[in-house]
Amino acid sequence: MSTLLEPYIIGETAYNHEGDIDYLYKMIDDIAELKLNAVKFHLLLNPESYMQKKHPLINKIKKWVFSVKQWDAIINYSNKKNLDIIALCDDVESINYINENSKNVFAVEIHSTGLNDWFLLKESTKFSKQVILGIGGSTIDEIAYAVDFLKSNEKNEIILMYGFQNYPTDYNDINLSKMTKIRDLFDLPVGYADHTVFNDPSNEIISVMASMMGIDILEKHYTPDYGKERIDYHAAVGKKQMLRIKNLMELTLKIYGDGELRMSKAELKYGNTGPMKKAIVAKIDIKKGEKLSLDNLWFKRTEEESSIKQYQFLQLIGLEAKRDIKEDEIIDLSKVKYEFRKDDLENFTHIKKAKGQ
Repeated sequence: MSTLLEPYIIGETAYNHEGDIDYLYKMIDDIAELKLNAVKFHLLLNPESYMQKKHPLINKIKKWVFSVKQWDAIINYSNKKNLDIIALCDDVESINYINENSKNVFAVEIHSTGLNDWFLLKESTKFSKQVILGIGGSTIDEIAYAVDFLKSNEKNEIILMYGFQNYPTDYNDINLSKMTKIRDLFDLPVGYADHTVFNDPSNEIISVMASMMGIDILEKHYTPDYGKERIDYHAAVGKKQMLRIKNLMELTLKIYGDGELRMSKAELKYGNTGPMKKAIVAKIDIKKGEKLSLDNLWFKRTEEESSIKQYQFLQLIGLEAKRDIKEDEIIDLSKVKYEFRKDDLENFTHIKKAKGQ
């Protein structure tokens, strides 16, 4: 039986900490207090494994990198806060660190910038839990390559994370309907990483639009200093915004439902024949022995419930009244002579064949 989807919200820290470990701890505290499901870190141990030595950002990145000992403490602290940890590993050394030290990490993620990086993919196959693939700005061929690589190495716990950063945000580029097609194409869970600009008045509603399509994984950048110019602040929401997003997502997934075709209690009550849907009644007084017909039956809303469904109307035509039925009285099988009609066995094709043999 299907069950209602539950929101799974990831608070991404990215490099908003700018190398300030106390600031990162503050982010973890806030994400835990908001009761989000997971905290996401960008793990980078060797910047020169990630960027060219002459890259204009490498010296700045080096200042933001934490040591292995610091990461040990950060991961342990997050575990104590009962947060799932998602480690977006920018270099092979980071995944290797997690694997070799058996760190309690829920998932490792490969950013879309390295989606087809053979070395990152190879190291991620050694991870025992979920592997998340960032697929923003990637072609179907690139996604297929990464998925096939993991699966061919017996790594089947895969989540595809859709979404990319572009400022200013052009809503024409989001294309949420693409997510469900990718989900169906690869038969894998898909999450939505929203990067709507922090001060967009529609930020909160855009963040949960994917959940209206049954996507229950949401990733949002978080910052304790809403609107303050720091790295990765453009798409980062503050505490109040994140809480509203969380509540909205819970609501939208409840409305989305479980997809079961069975009727809910509320639908059954609404669909009652008589009080809600019109019941079949006597259009005029019907005498005992008189046959029901198009001339003496009608459909009306009634106070009491009827056991006869509207679609059974034609089955009543020609049946004989067992007693007098007054105008407006509900018609049910207790008031008419009704017998199950026996069909001739000759009408069944397989029996005819059997006789002819």
